[in-house]
Parts: sequence; C-alpha cells; structure tokens
Amino acid sequence: MSNSPLPEDRIPVIVGVGEIVDRPKDIADGLEPLALLEQAVRRAEADSGAKLLGELGSLDVVNFLSWRYCDPEEQLAARLGAAPAHCYYGPVGGESPIRYIHEAAKRIARGECSVAVICGAEAQSTATKAERGGISLPWTPFAHDVEEPKRGAAFQKPMAVKLGVFRPITVYPLYESATSAHWGQTPREALAESGALWSIYSKVASENPNSWLKKRFTPDEITTPTPENRLIAWPYTKLMVANPTVNMGGAVLLTSLAKARTAGVPADRLIYPVGGASAEEPRDYLVRDQFYESHPQNAVLKTVMDLVEGDGKKFDAIELYSCFPCVPKMARRTLGLGPDVQPTVTGGLTFFGAPLNTYMTHAAVAMVRKLRQGGQLGLLYGQGGFVTKHHGLVLSREMPKEALKQDTSVQAEADRNRRTVPDFVTEASGKGKVESFTVIYKGNGEVEHGVVMLRTEQDARALARVPADDAVTLKHLLDMDRTPVGSVGAIVAVDDGVLEWRVG
Repeated sequence: MSNSPLPEDRIPVIVGVGEIVDRPKDIADGLEPLALLEQAVRRAEADSGAKLLGELGSLDVVNFLSWRYCDPEEQLAARLGAAPAHCYYGPVGGESPIRYIHEAAKRIARGECSVAVICGAEAQSTATKAERGGISLPWTPFAHDVEEPKRGAAFQKPMAVKLGVFRPITVYPLYESATSAHWGQTPREALAESGALWSIYSKVASENPNSWLKKRFTPDEITTPTPENRLIAWPYTKLMVANPTVNMGGAVLLTSLAKARTAGVPADRLIYPVGGASAEEPRDYLVRDQFYESHPQNAVLKTVMDLVEGDGKKFDAIELYSCFPCVPKMARRTLGLGPDVQPTVTGGLTFFGAPLNTYMTHAAVAMVRKLRQGGQLGLLYGQGGFVTKHHGLVLSREMPKEALKQDTSVQAEADRNRRTVPDFVTEASGKGKVESFTVIYKGNGEVEHGVVMLRTEQDARALARVPADDAVTLKHLLDMDRTPVGSVGAIVAVDDGVLEWRVG
C-alpha cells in the first residue's frame, strides 16, 4: 500500500523506457522513422515488465524531419494496435519531449488516461546517404502533399536571412559572444570553458551504449580547427555543434501508480515526475531585449530549483540541453553550478547524437536509467528554437507528497523581467556599437563574411556585414584576448542594401 495521501490512480509514474540505434550495413536495410518509433515503444513496454500498450490512452509523437508522413501519430497507433483518445504529432521544438512527458503526466493526474507514451525518431543518416547515392528506400512513400514543418528560420527578419544569421549554427554564436563578454571572459577563456564542458559530454557519450559517436575528446581536440573539425560559425567548430545525421528512436511509457501496480510493474522500475515549468521568448530573436541571458530560461530553471531546494535537497543528476555550448553555460550559471558541473547523463547533441527535436526523449530515457541505479532527483532541461522555448522537469525515485500541478507556465515571471526592446532598423549611418557578432565560414575553411549586431547612435538595433576582404575588421572581431563586444565602428550602406561595419 502507498503512504501517499494522493489517490494512486492520479499519481503519474514512468514505468518503461526504450531506445533503438540503427546502423545498417546496407543503406536499403535502414529502418524508417515509423519503424524506429514502433521498436522504441515496444522496448519501453518490455522494459516495464508488463503488457500495457493495449490500454494506451495518450500518444505524443515528437516532430521529425528526416521523412514526411501523413498523420504519423495515427499510423504509429495503428502499428501498435491502439486507439488512444489523445493522439498528437507536434510542431518543431527541442524542448517538446520534456513538454510532452510533463503534459502526459498531467493528463494522468487529471484522470483522463492511465497509460501514455511519448516517442520520437529520426533516420537522417540513412535518408542522407540514400539521397546522395541515388538509392530508393523501401519506406512508406514520402508525403509530398504534407506541408514542411515551420522551423526557426520561418520566423526571422529578411535581413537576418540575407546575412545568413537565420539558422541555429549562425544564431547561437550571437549568444556565445554576448554572454562571454557579459561574464567578463576573453574569447580565449570562453572557448576554454566550452572545450572543457564539451569534453565532459563526450566522456559520458563514450560510455553510453546508445551513443552515435563513442569517442572521448580532449578540450583542445574539440576547439582546435582542423580539416576534419572545421570552423562553421565563430567560435564553433564541427565538434561544438549538434550532429543530426543519426538513426535513432526513443520512447517513454507512463501510467498511473494504480495501473502500474495492477499490471505488476516491479517497484524498482518506477520513476515519478514531480513538477516542472515552461516559458518562451519571442520567435524572432531580433525582438529580444539582449543576448547575455534568457528570462524564460532563468524563470524555468529557478522554478525547478525551488521545487527541490524547498525540501532542502539537491539534484543528483542533470541534463542541460547541449545543441551549442552557450546554452548549458547559461543554464549552469542560473542553477548556481560551477564549471566542473556534470551536465549530462546522455552525452550531448554532438556526441550522443542529435535526432533533431527528440534528443530529450533519449535524455529522459538515460535519466530514468540513472535514477533507477541510484540517486533520488534528476533535472531534465530542454530548449528549442534559438534559445526560444524552455521546459524543465524534475523526476524522482521517491513518490511525491503533493499532486502534480496543472498550471506550470512561468511566462508571466519571464515577461516581468523583460526590458525595453530596441527598434530594428535596416537603414543607419554614423557609429555602431557591437552588441554581438559571429563570423561565418565556407566548407573549405575560408571566411564567407562576418556579421555584427549593432546598436546605432539612436540605440536602435541593426545587423551589418563585415566583408571577407576586410582583414582589419575581421582581425578585430577574432581577437582571442579582447572581446569586440562594446567596441565602436563606422556603419556604411552599400549597393546591395546591406549595412557594413568597419572598425575604428
């Protein structure tokens, strides 16, 4: 019997987790995303030690981009022989697996269902190799009539697109430059912190049997540009960014505690969601107040800390989303953790692999396994977009004493801390002060151009280019011992309608 005052049919609990990694010797034998999803879900049921999928009442499928289907959530439900009342295929977002787990737990707490699955999969490695090799895959036909999902680039200003700062790899460096300057670091010190942090991720990945890249890298190997580890967008090399070219599936199975006990799930399988929080930034990153912190991230992480510290406890394990180094560097500071933080139980999006929106499904799987082995409390922090969408969730081996809260948005707190947002302009002259910057590189390692985010003399925000042949200004931007953030230069309008910036 339970010692909890809560009714057992309203206590959500994770009872099973499953993963699959597909490395086909023959490309044509590669499994499609739907097959990976089914395998992961069935493995999660097997992990629970009980037969539960026949009573599936809630199914959330994480958005995938390596193949396109018509109603993939319904196709998966049919493969599973289930007809869940809640059957959902969501939008793009790296935080979405954590949000879906949290929402499924809330659904169980409301008594709307007793069995729920959250799953995601990608087969980008096979899809890419097949396309390059002209190989026709024996998969469910590609749904050309289904609209391509909206990604972050769809929400950005035309000037950001024109200058190439509309994709994650070129936007996150703007946070990298702004945060390190705000923290008083030189670029060299910031790069050293990133390398040390990423080396920890690689170590965990090297020990995770489900990782795509099972090799431990030193900090210098990660941060030093080479032909195999080329610079992509300053200061990020290939080994500092997410690797989406993987074939992976992951699934998390939840039930009510009553259902788990009735089905005979062993007690040592049970991990409880105890609470969490969510908040968002504007989708257009150029209408944020600054780039050295995220108010939604802060609000979410402080809320989940309060959930634990209010009981005088601490996290035994954490997963800090790791698409690019600036995100966990920001998060660990908000959490009050030092540079020696153990930031992952999974291995990170570079080394474990980044099956696009569903990495945090695998992180949840890894966290459940970690807590089953020992330790009591785990934190899963996921984010999506361009430091845009944030969700944190606390898991525990111990049964919660209070009912799972239904209202977990901390958007009001995030918005309360938001300061004045500068107007964005595409026409300017005079002097411009650097708010942030990056330098974009070609595949051969040559500079394509630099991009600076500026504040004009009227305190408006503008984007400006630094041409590849402006060696003086590029040298200023790439100085390892002095950040260019805060420096002032001339804004010049050129014939193609783009502003340029020159140091001095």
